[in-house]
Amino acid sequence: MAKQVCVVTGASSGIGFEIARGLARTGRTVVMVGRDPERTEKSSEAVRTETGNDRVTSIRADFSSFSEARRVADEVEDEHDALHVLVNNAGVWHPDVRLSTDGYEDTIAVNHLAPFILTNLLLDLMKRSAPGRIVNVSSRLHSRPWRFDFDLLKPGGRYAGIRAYAQSKAANVLFTRELARRLDGTGVVANAVHPGDVAATTITRDSRMLSWGAKIVSPLMDTPEEGARGPLRAAIAPELEGVSGAYFHKCSERRPGRVARDDIAARRLWETSAEITGVGR
Repeated sequence: MAKQVCVVTGASSGIGFEIARGLARTGRTVVMVGRDPERTEKSSEAVRTETGNDRVTSIRADFSSFSEARRVADEVEDEHDALHVLVNNAGVWHPDVRLSTDGYEDTIAVNHLAPFILTNLLLDLMKRSAPGRIVNVSSRLHSRPWRFDFDLLKPGGRYAGIRAYAQSKAANVLFTRELARRLDGTGVVANAVHPGDVAATTITRDSRMLSWGAKIVSPLMDTPEEGARGPLRAAIAPELEGVSGAYFHKCSERRPGRVARDDIAARRLWETSAEITGVGR
C-alpha cells in the first residue's frame, strides 16, 4: 500500500491524529493537515517516528478561510501525482457567534464549506487515481435538526454553539449523499461517519467552561483511538470497497436522521455551496 496517498484534515490531535497514525501504519503516504503549525509538524514527526514511515508530511491550514482550503488542494496536487483517500475530519464549534475570514458563520465555514472546497478541488486527482475513498467525519448530532436551515449559509449568520454545530454535521451527511450520487461510476466513493462520543477539548477551545466540562465527562466517552476506528474502516477496509453514500455509526452502517435523507435539500446544499465558494459547479 506504499503507493497510496492519503490526506487527513484536523490531524494534529485527537481523532484526526489517530486516523493519520493508523493509515501510516499500513505503509501509505499520509499528508496531515492542521491549524497550528508547530503542533501539526510535531504530530507528523511523532507519526513518522512511531510508525517508521517516512512518507508522512504536514500542511498548516486554517479552514476558517476559503483561500486556505484552496491552498491545501494546490499543495497536495503540487507534491503528489495521485490521491486515494481524503478524510475530512477538521471541525470546530464556538459557544458564541463568530464569523469566518470570508464573513460566514465560522462553524459552517470550517465544518462544511472548507471541506466542500477542498474535496471538489481534489476530485479530478482522485478520479485519475481511482479507486479512491472520501470520508466525511460527521456526528450523531446531525439528526438533531428537523430540517437544514439554509439561512446558516448567508453571510453574517447568527447561529452559535451546539445549534450551529448540529446543522454543520447535517451538512456533512447531506454533502456526502450528493457527492456519492455525482461520483457514481467514477471509482471514487464517499461515506459519512459518526466516530463516537469522543471527548475533544480542542474543538471547544474557545470556552474554558466547555473544555473543563469535556475533561470531566471524558472517562465516560470514547478515546480518540477508539473514535478513529470507524473513519479508518471507511477509508481502507476491503469489505467496504464500492460502498458509497452510506452513514456509519462508528463501524456499523446506520440509517441517517431524517434531515440527512432529504435528497432535495442535499442538491440545494450543493448548489448553494457551489455558488458561495465558486467550486463544484
